[in-house]
Amino acid sequence: MDSMSSDQEDQIAIKIMIAGGFGVGKTTLVGAISEIRTLRTESSMTKRSEGVDDTGLVPEKTTTTVAMDFGRITLREGLSIYLFGTPGQDRFWFMWDELATGALGAVVLADTRRLTDCFPAVDYFEQRGLPFLVAVNQFDGARTYDPERVKTALDLEPHVPVLICDARERTSAKQTLVSLVKHVMKEKERTAS
Repeated sequence: MDSMSSDQEDQIAIKIMIAGGFGVGKTTLVGAISEIRTLRTESSMTKRSEGVDDTGLVPEKTTTTVAMDFGRITLREGLSIYLFGTPGQDRFWFMWDELATGALGAVVLADTRRLTDCFPAVDYFEQRGLPFLVAVNQFDGARTYDPERVKTALDLEPHVPVLICDARERTSAKQTLVSLVKHVMKEKERTAS
């Protein structure tokens, strides 16, 4: 006998990953849009991270995600989006496969001051065949680049969207997720043809 109630059977959850390099704004984006208090697995940075985690462009960063961030958005009764922010350092990437299981798609956050930090996330989603887009997070004082120039610099496939966002702003985070869902739908059509 199935112990699941009819209420549970009517629940649909969409899983989206928020990925990218160290200190790029993944925790910030999840926190900006989540309707619940974000589950964060932040740990204080210690002497052991010196020389490993480059805080040169983010000197105010004193903590780092060591497992994941989790947030939720309810679109309507019975339909929610679950957001999973990944850890940025490669020593924590062993968790990515588990986090990616069942994901609809991913947002790869990028910082143009250190664009190469998002290459591993781009490679990961390309290899898995998981639809993704690149969202360039606008940091204070960072130079703004045209999304097409960023796409060229990252050597992305023509169908992969690149957009500009501000991970601190709920409206911008929402638009990023809407763009991802639209991209996933286009990808389903493109690959079905």
